Amino acid sequence: MNRLLLFPALFLLAMLVSCGVSPNDYSEFRQLPAEGWHYDDSLRFNPHIADSVAVGRLVVAVRHNNAYSYRNLWLEVTRHDNSGKIHRDTVNMQLCDRYGRWHGRGFGAEYQYSDTLPGYTRLMRDSSIIVRHVMRVDNLGDVEQIGVTFVASERE
Repeated sequence: MNRLLLFPALFLLAMLVSCGVSPNDYSEFRQLPAEGWHYDDSLRFNPHIADSVAVGRLVVAVRHNNAYSYRNLWLEVTRHDNSGKIHRDTVNMQLCDRYGRWHGRGFGAEYQYSDTLPGYTRLMRDSSIIVRHVMRVDNLGDVEQIGVTFVASERE
């Protein structure tokens, strides 16, 4: 009987070990001011990764409330690497459909929506990621947090 229980326990242990977090994975959210996110204010993220270079997917997330006035959110994501190269992406995050139904998940009047940048991103240790909104307003309200997640992969 003990042998019969040993196999499922070993299988479960193997699954847990194989699903571990990479030392190059990174995730961080930044709180935005309650009075709004000014057009000139950029958010700088400094990912801490174990290797000198990691390749993976870069995800940008937004946490907003139910009073957000627009269907989408345009963001500019800029990555500076150690060699001085600048990589810039413009992301159009579709936060709701044309009927006003939010695409993100959340509780009550707060939602979170994420979007993965196309292709793979090469991230270098001590590099930075800068996010700013490029909406046509000077002060963007009802956006509460912006987050950046880097999920390392085996692909090089």
